[in-house]
Amino acid sequence: MTDHPEKMNGAESVVRSLNSAGVDVCFANPGTSEMQFVDALDRTKLMRCVLGLSEGVVTGAADGYARMAEKPAVTLLHLAPGFANAAANLHNARKARVPMVNLVGDHALRHQKYDAPLSADVAGACAPFSDWVHSGRDAGSFAADAMEALRVAKGAPGQIATLIAPADIGWDEGGKIAAETPPDGPVPLDENALNNALRALESGDKTVIIVANSVLEDVAALDLLQGIADKTGADILAPTSNRRMERGLGRVAISKIPYPIDAALDCLAPYGRAILVESVPPVAFFAYPGKPSLLLPADCDIVTLAGLDGDGPNALAALADRIGAKPSTARDTALPERPQAGPITLKNIAAALSNVFPEDAIVVDEAISSGGDAFAAGDSAKPNSWLALTGGSIGIGIPLSTGAAIACPDRPVITLQADGSAMYTIQGLWTQAREGSNVTTIILANQSYEILKGELHNVGAQPGADALSMLNLDRPELDFVALARGMGVPGRRVDDVRDLMRAIEEAAAEPGPFLIEAMI
Repeated sequence: MTDHPEKMNGAESVVRSLNSAGVDVCFANPGTSEMQFVDALDRTKLMRCVLGLSEGVVTGAADGYARMAEKPAVTLLHLAPGFANAAANLHNARKARVPMVNLVGDHALRHQKYDAPLSADVAGACAPFSDWVHSGRDAGSFAADAMEALRVAKGAPGQIATLIAPADIGWDEGGKIAAETPPDGPVPLDENALNNALRALESGDKTVIIVANSVLEDVAALDLLQGIADKTGADILAPTSNRRMERGLGRVAISKIPYPIDAALDCLAPYGRAILVESVPPVAFFAYPGKPSLLLPADCDIVTLAGLDGDGPNALAALADRIGAKPSTARDTALPERPQAGPITLKNIAAALSNVFPEDAIVVDEAISSGGDAFAAGDSAKPNSWLALTGGSIGIGIPLSTGAAIACPDRPVITLQADGSAMYTIQGLWTQAREGSNVTTIILANQSYEILKGELHNVGAQPGADALSMLNLDRPELDFVALARGMGVPGRRVDDVRDLMRAIEEAAAEPGPFLIEAMI
């Protein structure tokens, strides 16, 4: 444990205790009620402090950090209004099942009864976006509260733990260092579930194995999964949204369940049996007139081999042992021909990206309407880690990249960013510039919320000019290169696919952030 003074306040005891348990990054947007933490972080020098200019950047960055570092950071947020700004990307993080500890400042205990201007129900604001919420009550037990938050966050699956920090217990003397307590491990494999999965594979019915979370992050588990599929004839799918997939040459290519409702239903219609590994029965993003919410056929027999709190790689190893399957060598996806000069289109975007993604890239995908076409690039490119929007709350791409770059400073980060979504948390570019992060942000600019135009038709609407005007971003036209430059990030606009590829190659090879506005 780090050396510490005999006397300390509550805030310092929390900082020292969290650091002793391996937490060494704090993403922050602090206010007055968190100044004691700002002081403690400065005096101890135990954590890297990363400033976000909005709370949505803070929580999105903490999510990206957790996905790549495979451990939690701590966030520092300001009262209920600050937490409200952070909530959208906390929603995404919670759906991703990543570990995160939030410290949310509150008014001093003695001040809370006076309904000051920033007073609000902090715990009530935090509850819908957290798996665990607790308010500290005194300086002496404050660090123990933080250790319980960390224990919850690091359990299986990862969780969002929010500790409310009244100002006075942070500045009061009497803080005490608390020791780390072990988190809850994965739920042991159920022998009945293993037997049921085995029967499904031996049934002769068309079977799909739907895998998510740690399986998609484990190259060896994917090799074994492919061996199971080869042995049994089962198909493999991933959910529509995934926190991280290890992809590229030498790795097993896994198709996703499509986002569009009709395509998803068609994809899953053939299956009489489904085996779930760290996943749940797939559900449509939204309800649509005359269409089901659950995507598997109503008569499909579903077996959960490992739940969200299980150990997917271990479950697959046990299943492979029972059927005598061995790891299979990945079948490389052929690299498409490098596109020649011409407009950037949805037909050539995947080929362009797959030819220029650098080795060991972290790809952050918030391409939205371009995402279905761009996704194929990950399989034929050099080995890469593919991070995606998990909770459907747009505005995560730039912050997610920011946190991933903090976790893996030696790896290039490429952001595939829809233009409409970028405007939610564009401030994250400033943090990338401040931190000198090697992030190349590609704005896929169609100058509209294009995906919502399709959704209008899905609900049976026949949109007119007024409806479409609410979904277009062309009055006035956004200038992302100018916006980036104003936050310290250089950039350029391209409308030719060959220029796009050249710009990506040059930007990824140079240190520091860069933005490319690609006109589609």
